[in-house]
Amino acid sequence: MSQVIESIEHTQAAPEILLYPRIRKSPFFYASRRHGVRKYSVYNHHYHPRLYTDPVDEYWALVEGVTLWDVGVERQIEISGPDAFAFTQRLVPRDMRQCQVGQCKYVFVTAADGGIINDPVLLRLEENRFWLSLADSDVLLWCQGLAYHAGLDVSIREVDVAPVQVQGPHAKPVMVDLFGERVLEIPYYHLMEAELDGMSVVISRTGYSGEIGYEIYLREASRYGEALWQRVFEAGRPHGMQVIGPCHIRRIEGGILAFGCDIWYDTNPFEVGMGYDWMVDLRGDDDFVGRTALERIKAEGVSRRLVGVEIEGPNIGYFTDGSMIDTFPVHDDAGELIGEVTSATHSPRQERNIGYAMLPATHAELGTPLRIEANTGMQDAVVVPKPFHDPRKDIPKG
Repeated sequence: MSQVIESIEHTQAAPEILLYPRIRKSPFFYASRRHGVRKYSVYNHHYHPRLYTDPVDEYWALVEGVTLWDVGVERQIEISGPDAFAFTQRLVPRDMRQCQVGQCKYVFVTAADGGIINDPVLLRLEENRFWLSLADSDVLLWCQGLAYHAGLDVSIREVDVAPVQVQGPHAKPVMVDLFGERVLEIPYYHLMEAELDGMSVVISRTGYSGEIGYEIYLREASRYGEALWQRVFEAGRPHGMQVIGPCHIRRIEGGILAFGCDIWYDTNPFEVGMGYDWMVDLRGDDDFVGRTALERIKAEGVSRRLVGVEIEGPNIGYFTDGSMIDTFPVHDDAGELIGEVTSATHSPRQERNIGYAMLPATHAELGTPLRIEANTGMQDAVVVPKPFHDPRKDIPKG
């Protein structure tokens, strides 16, 4: 779970941060810092900007305009070599035969017991070249250990590649100004190669926002990070671009899970509702790490489920995603402790408190009444459908 570093009170001066060599800085660290970072977290052993103004201001900037995010902390693990496809098929429970060159997939990396080790976006650049755009865990070591014992001709390494995200309803005109009209031809969860002022990039129609969005993956990022950041921001300036941190209000609305909060090593895909013939493909005979356990879990059913909850009462705030405060204990209507809220927020657009909770399967049906120990006190709550906004993802596909 991310550790949050509090800066000094926001002033015109840069925030004071204790910099340690064991915590890395993304290639965009100094460029993004100049926009007035108020809070950092530590993510993938990097300083990660989380907040610039306030959560509600950044939320409206995202859903009404266009925003730029420093997500260089999404380390890129490259899988290459003659057996790269075979290795990747063994690494993840999705069928990689359904992932064409130039396509992206949201995947789980599962452990032998079916637990989730990471939930990266996978990019297939060539027949035998993949990137894993990582969430916050040491998957490089896992992949290297698996490759060592696999007997396959495969190379696993972290490459000098780092992304920025351009997210929001005005993202397309910014990207057209940068890369021309052909960028509009990229389908949702696909990618294309491009150059920008001599810099080599990969552009994907992906993001962590539930809005129209792109990620620009910069090669030789340690050399060109400053130049790319400035180029993208200057292109966005006429469109009102604002630099923000990852918007957890919007990702909770959109059903996007956070590793370390909603999913963890002891959480399996079926518990979070993503195991059934989508994120876990058990139809063929290909083996992958965790297949035996996941077949058993599917046959037996799960004892707990991640559900959507609506929490009554006062506004609970905007950063209750497990990184700023403790999780909220959940009780049944008889007062017995039964689970916990894993992420929650107040939605400015819906004017209600929403979130996710891990509950016993016996209490996971829609309409189940709950009592939640929120930061505002003991509150009534109810199990509701998720995602809370745009359940078919029409917005990011648009």
